Amino acid sequence: MLILSIESSCDETSVAVTENGRRILSNEISSQTELHAAYGGVVPELASRSHIQAVTPLADRALESAGISKSDIDAVAVTCAPGLIGALLVGVSFAKAAAFALGVPLIPVHHIRGHVAASYLAYPQLEPPFVSLVASGGSTLILDVRGYTDYRVIGSTRDDAAGECFDKAARVLGLGYPGGAALDALARDGDPFKYKLPRSKVEGNAFDMSFSGLKTAVVNLAHSAAQRGDKLDLPSLAASLCAAVSDALVFRAMEAAVRSGYGKLAVAGGVAANSMIRSNLKSETERAGIAFYPAPLELCGDNAAMIGSQGYYEYLAGNTADAALNACATLSPEAACR
Repeated sequence: MLILSIESSCDETSVAVTENGRRILSNEISSQTELHAAYGGVVPELASRSHIQAVTPLADRALESAGISKSDIDAVAVTCAPGLIGALLVGVSFAKAAAFALGVPLIPVHHIRGHVAASYLAYPQLEPPFVSLVASGGSTLILDVRGYTDYRVIGSTRDDAAGECFDKAARVLGLGYPGGAALDALARDGDPFKYKLPRSKVEGNAFDMSFSGLKTAVVNLAHSAAQRGDKLDLPSLAASLCAAVSDALVFRAMEAAVRSGYGKLAVAGGVAANSMIRSNLKSETERAGIAFYPAPLELCGDNAAMIGSQGYYEYLAGNTADAALNACATLSPEAACR
């Protein structure tokens, strides 16, 4: 089954062609990083306008790269939630028009479910059930993936996402936007124990997390140093921040994986590209005898291939939509898009 998929939930426009949920035929991405860098973060109106300009040429390129024609497409999948509402509407509108014109099913896909499915594209042996950690700029979740379309949230952040913490800290440290990759590179030359940064404990659920206090601690440290005229050891501060985020994510993800009894842990999302977090998860899963399935670096960020992969399983489960499909800014991954 060949699926044309569209992703436009934030600041990347992407169109892909995938086969049977496991094989990428093409995965075209147009990044808006330079557009938003001047503002230190994503400007929703600019993101929506950029998606409008990019989506049609990307679709043409995706078909060409896949070596297929429009008539070969069996279904159209699209991210419908969660994300920036204007950005999502661009993708949903394009997908509805494409599905109608081609006379094929329209498959709505939850963005977080798509991130989980990124690992399906890299590991043919991976099948539910398993535990998945999804950490990005907008979401930080630990999921019990009981089936391809059966999800339960084990834990989540109560406030900021891990990626947002990275981006805001990077901005105050003068590293620009987006900040995750810059922090990661800088941290490799630093001492992760030099700065004592907080590790949160959240009452009510041992798997829930909080990153707002960590973000504030880094901001306050930077501002205090500037006021005193002190020079920060930026590599060590970056390493200390990465270590704090890693401690929060790795401990909880591992605990969830061990308790589940599945013996499998997947990790995806932009924060999953962080070298310290990946390394620590790899070490801990090896120690515990748990199979580890990290999404490939090229599939950690937002992309349409992961949407096409999950779209295949949504289709098999009967989760399709009609022209009444709307976008939704917030939606639990436990709920299928309608």
